[in-house]
Amino acid sequence: MSSANMSDAPPSPDTIVSIRNVSKRFPGGVTAVDDISFDIAQNEFFALLGPSGCGKTTLLRMISGLETPTSGQILIDGQDMSLTPPNKRPTNMVFQSYAVFPHMTVADNVAYGLRVTGVAEDETKRRVGEALEMVKLSHLAQRKPDQMSGGQRQRVALARALVKRPKVLLLDEPLSALDAKLRDDMRMELTRLQETVGITFIIVTHDQDEALSMATRIAVMDKGAVQQIATPAELYEHPKSRFVADFIGKVNLIEGRVVSKKPNAVVLDVPSIGKMEMATKDLVGETAAIAVRPEKLKITKSEPKDAKLVKVKVAIRDVAYYGDTSDVVASLPDGQDLYVTVQNESREGGSGVERGDKVWMSWEPKDSLLLTE
Repeated sequence: MSSANMSDAPPSPDTIVSIRNVSKRFPGGVTAVDDISFDIAQNEFFALLGPSGCGKTTLLRMISGLETPTSGQILIDGQDMSLTPPNKRPTNMVFQSYAVFPHMTVADNVAYGLRVTGVAEDETKRRVGEALEMVKLSHLAQRKPDQMSGGQRQRVALARALVKRPKVLLLDEPLSALDAKLRDDMRMELTRLQETVGITFIIVTHDQDEALSMATRIAVMDKGAVQQIATPAELYEHPKSRFVADFIGKVNLIEGRVVSKKPNAVVLDVPSIGKMEMATKDLVGETAAIAVRPEKLKITKSEPKDAKLVKVKVAIRDVAYYGDTSDVVASLPDGQDLYVTVQNESREGGSGVERGDKVWMSWEPKDSLLLTE
C-alpha cells in the first residue's frame, strides 16, 4: 500500500499504532525517516529491523515522543500524538542500557514510575508484585541491580516499563548488551511475556535472528524507507528485493542475463548453470538474480538423476562445523561462491565433504526465487 493511499484510509478497528506519511529530517539535510506509512495491530509483536543508520531507532523515538516528526502523523489508539508529550503517551520504553537505578532495590526501581505519578502505596505494592511475577523476579525484590546478572537487570527494566500498563511497549535493542546464551534465553522470555500481558510490543533490532524468532510481523528498513512488511516466514521465503533477501538470513544471489521474455515468465542465461525459466509477473530488465537459500541446496558425490533439478558441478572451498550443521562454501566453475547449510546426521560428525572435493550441487526449481530489484 502506498503512503498516499495509506494516509487517506482509516485505520482498521484493531490498529493500535498508525504511522502516516511520517518523515524526519535533521539539520544538515539528513533524512532519517522518509515518508513512511503503516499500521501496527493490537497485541502484535512488531519488529523494526535494519542495518545501523536505517532510521528504525528514530522512528521508535518518534512513536515514544522523544523525537518530533518533521511531517506526517502518528496515531496511538486512534489519537493523534502530535501535541502529546512522552510522559502522557500510552507507551513505555525499554532502553538498550536498561537505565535502572543502582542505589534502589529491584522493588523500588519498579515502583518508581508509579510513585512519581501519585499512585497510592497499596496499589503500587500490588502492581509491583504483579510486574515482578511476570518477569520471574519476585524472589529478588529486595536486591540491588549491581548484585544481579545482565539478564536479570534487563528483566527489572521490563518490569518497570510494564508496571505502568502501557498500551504499547517500545524496546530499543533490548538484548544487544547480553551474551549469546542469555540473548537466546531472553528472546523466549520476551515472547512468553508478550503473550502473557497481551499488549503490543514494538522492538528495534539489527539482529535478523532476533526479529525472526520473536516478531509476528517485521518491517525491514533501509535508508529511511520501509522495504517490506511481512511475517517472518513470508520475508524469508518471499523477499521482494535483493536487499531484503540478503538482509534476512543467508542467501545465494546468482546473477543472470535475460535472453527472452514471456507473458508471465522470463528465460535467464545463468553463468555455469545454463538457461533457466522463471515465472514472474514483474517487469524485468536486462538482468535479474536467482535467489536460493543455503538449506535448499543439496550436495551429492554423484550427479543427481532427476532431470527436473537445477544441478552443477562445484568444488568445495571451505567447511565450517557447528555441531548439528556445517556451513559449506562451494565454488561454481565461473568462480562465484555458493553457501550451503548441511545437516550433520552422522554420529561421526561433519558434512561428509572436505576442502578440495569435487561434488554435485542441486536444488528444486521451486526453491529458486527471481529478484528483479
